Amino acid sequence: MDHLLAAVDLGSNSFRLSVGRVVHSDGIPQIFSIDRLKETVRLAAGLDDKNVLSPEAIQRAVDVLQRFGERIQDFSPDQVRAVATNTFRVARNIDELLPRAEAALGFPIEIIPGHEEARLIFSGVAHELPPSKEGRLVVDIGGGSTEFIIGKGLEPKLMKSLHIGCVSYTKAYFPNGKVTEKAFEKAELAASKEIEVISKTYRKMGWEQAFGSSGSAKAIIAVLQSSGYSDYGITLNGMLALKQELIRFGSAQSPKIKGLKTDRAEVLPAGLAIMIAIFRSLEIDIMRQGEGALRVGVLYDMLGRRIASDKRDETVKIFMDRYHIDTKQAYRVKNIALSLYDSLPSHHADDIRLALSWAADLHEIGLSISQLSFYKHTAYVLEHADMPGFSRDDQRRLSILTLVQQGRLSKTNIQHFTTDKWQAILCLRLAILFARKRQNQKLEGLSLTATPNKQIILSLDKTWLDKHPLTRYSLELEAQEWQAVGFDFRLKE
Repeated sequence: MDHLLAAVDLGSNSFRLSVGRVVHSDGIPQIFSIDRLKETVRLAAGLDDKNVLSPEAIQRAVDVLQRFGERIQDFSPDQVRAVATNTFRVARNIDELLPRAEAALGFPIEIIPGHEEARLIFSGVAHELPPSKEGRLVVDIGGGSTEFIIGKGLEPKLMKSLHIGCVSYTKAYFPNGKVTEKAFEKAELAASKEIEVISKTYRKMGWEQAFGSSGSAKAIIAVLQSSGYSDYGITLNGMLALKQELIRFGSAQSPKIKGLKTDRAEVLPAGLAIMIAIFRSLEIDIMRQGEGALRVGVLYDMLGRRIASDKRDETVKIFMDRYHIDTKQAYRVKNIALSLYDSLPSHHADDIRLALSWAADLHEIGLSISQLSFYKHTAYVLEHADMPGFSRDDQRRLSILTLVQQGRLSKTNIQHFTTDKWQAILCLRLAILFARKRQNQKLEGLSLTATPNKQIILSLDKTWLDKHPLTRYSLELEAQEWQAVGFDFRLKE
């Protein structure tokens, strides 16, 4: 089982599960698909005008995830990655769905930001295509958002996620599958207005090949070729001919439309309207089918983490350089923080330890903005910046860790955090305190005990403390701060 990986893609239209087998060929790891499941959920259709998911949509999602969960119930946590996209991002009552969804699947679900979705989509498409040095445009029309990526090889160069999707546009412009010329005009205009903000930049960068990686693109290609509107791929003329047939018949049920799967019929008009707007706005001549997409990108990202090439590590290094971080100080803080954290007897989750390591690396980002309350600037950047490889939960965790790296603990509800999380905060705060002089020093007699019942005992050699009165004073204040939020912190000499 160790050679198997599973990716779960929770889209706004469909949920997908892909199981891949890792095979090493000439020392190069590759993933071969051995099983796929796909179910149409139409999750975005369950959003009302206030972005609240209906109970029916939530139940549809849970039912599908229970079936997916049975397929991967014997997998270990490091073999599965589940990512959720636009509807999970925008739903105001996500707290009603997420716990039930995770319980049904049996694994954590990451809500990834649009730029991370775009990066993974490009990775998935690129891994399924022959190697090429040419620039490639990848467009993925999802149920609630559309991703646009230009890249070369396996590396994306330009990425954007826009709020246009075949499910949301079906609900807005083609309710009940009814197609009219006026509806097409409105849908195309709405999509064009969204694409307008990126069109100039994308056309300027340019590309040699264009690929559509979504279910919408796949359906359009199948219909165009099966119905005789195109000999190969997607063309604007072919789509305009298909559009006229949809308008003439009033729906996608026309007998002249061939190759259309039943589960795509309802969203075909919206997907077609969006694709026409994309072709016109970006001046695309022809688009081919790109296989793989998000689920394959997730599989290769998991593989990268297994072979020590985690994209998040690369992002952290880039941020350290971009924000001119004092690397020696960052590593000094990290070494102390991880040493303290690893000395604690609790069973620690790998994701919290990784977050502590990255938080130590990046905790001084805010100094490049302002020394005053720099930790607030650090926390803001880490929560809101585009950080390839990081999920929204990853970034929020980093933000919280760095927000309380110093100052009042009451800035968060730390007393309700998991043991792992508040212990990580404790270790980071202590590490920063001990590294205040920004030079290496031996911390004589240092030991830390932090129990789940919120008892903290920090021990240091009395003679050492006597020689470092500022550190002693700072630790006494630190103890008072933890005591103020309900922890029993004691400094032992």
